[in-house]
Amino acid sequence: GAIIFPYSTMNEETLSHFAIDTIFVVYCAGPHCNATEKAAIRLARLGRPVKKMIGGVMGWLDEGFELKSNG
Repeated sequence: GAIIFPYSTMNEETLSHFAIDTIFVVYCAGPHCNATEKAAIRLARLGRPVKKMIGGVMGWLDEGFELKSNG
């Protein structure tokens, strides 16, 4: 059920499609990416619960989970 939701598009209007208690899990592609922090800060400022996935996409794969393509 994960979706791509770039932090640059996060605002009151785009978040209105999600229940107020939806927990957002943010992550980046690699350890040098700061988009995770930007997304977490934006979500928190908008009053949304947020968690950071340590390890990003590589951590996800290391745990044995799969990635699916939108295409």
